Amino acid sequence: MNILLLGANGQVGFELLRSLAPLGKVHAATRNGLLAGHFPCLGVDLGEPSSVTSLLQQLRPELIVNAAAYTAVDRAEQEPELAHRINAEAVGELGAWAAAQNVPILHYSTDYVFPGNGTEPWREDDPTAPLGVYGRSKLAGEQQLRTSGARHLILRTAWVYASRGHNFLRTMLRLCGERNELRIVDDQIGSPTPARLIAAVSAQLLGRMQEGDGFTKSASWGTFHLTSSGATSWCGFARAIVMRAERAGLIERSPKIIAIRSEDYPTPAQRPAHSILDTQRLCETFGLQLPDWSTGLDLVLSEIAAR
Repeated sequence: MNILLLGANGQVGFELLRSLAPLGKVHAATRNGLLAGHFPCLGVDLGEPSSVTSLLQQLRPELIVNAAAYTAVDRAEQEPELAHRINAEAVGELGAWAAAQNVPILHYSTDYVFPGNGTEPWREDDPTAPLGVYGRSKLAGEQQLRTSGARHLILRTAWVYASRGHNFLRTMLRLCGERNELRIVDDQIGSPTPARLIAAVSAQLLGRMQEGDGFTKSASWGTFHLTSSGATSWCGFARAIVMRAERAGLIERSPKIIAIRSEDYPTPAQRPAHSILDTQRLCETFGLQLPDWSTGLDLVLSEIAAR
């Protein structure tokens, strides 16, 4: 099976390169045509309308995995057209081609499609109401993929981090060496989720749905939520990072962590306060048990410490 992996140099894409390998031949694609370590791969710019169809016609994949996205949440407020182009229009083009060729798509979305004003974990069928440009563009991408008629698997996830790339964990580790005190938002709640977990579960789902060179007729397509289990605040996550990092010898000292409110740290884009996603549908459909967020943190820090 020929698999096209878009966004192969992102946090999730990097992990998918490894996890998808047992399912077929993975053709990695990035915007600049380079993987980590400057290894060449396919180049595709989702910001350019002609780029997507050209690559699809050239490669003619049997499975599309789209881990590419415009993820600069704050900058999206100043670049709404580009965010919509990458997160919505390009996804619609992928869907249209896939529907015409009867090729399935795995696509990733986000907790930002919800308003974050609830108290219960968000279910897949709960009403969406994004607070900003990024969330609206990702929701539009979901909608375009659904209406395309392509067989699709949309996995919404949240609070993604990894041992590489730009993320909250790596920022905290860097700031621990620069500051004696860190002020971290404590009124936004979610489930920190390692990119490696997302990639591993993605491959597991596709593997269970695969039959020979294709997919079973009973394959469970649709929208599912995928995050670690349990939840914490950004402040709670920061404290856990610092405690474990010091124990692992990754930092020399622990800065003081001060809990603040979102209004004390204004950003161009409003963040959802309650971002816990209900993963029951995913777990029951595929027979999964997702690890607690703290377990994932231990594994990622162990990976960093082993380098």
